[in-house]
Amino acid sequence: MRLTRRTVLACAGAVALLALTGCAGGADDEAAAVPWTATGSLEHLAAEARCEPDLQTDADEIRQALCERGKERYVLATFATDRGQREWINTAKDYGGHYLVGRKWVAVGHEDVVAGLRAALGGTLERGASHGGHTGHTGH
Repeated sequence: MRLTRRTVLACAGAVALLALTGCAGGADDEAAAVPWTATGSLEHLAAEARCEPDLQTDADEIRQALCERGKERYVLATFATDRGQREWINTAKDYGGHYLVGRKWVAVGHEDVVAGLRAALGGTLERGASHGGHTGHTGH
């Protein structure tokens, strides 16, 4: 039997389909284990969070806006790269705070505010350095 390119491609497609069909139950379990997280532009994320963004920074590397929902205030930022986002978060966390982190975006605000945003945006919660236990110079 001579295999043609068309036959090989058809067989490869059938194998892929069978593999996906055979693993359908596992795929659902894996999808359930990975939490949903919003993606998109600053404006799209703000709309998902039901906020009218007040744009503060509009640069190639970062776009940052203040958001208010009633008395709740937070900062919403989007980044051009994953690396730029992580560097920004690592630096910002030195100052404390609470962070809701998604792919190329972050929301920063009071713990209750960012925890509440998680229902609309997904993401993971991170906490900055704690400065509450600092008592100052000991005189040694």
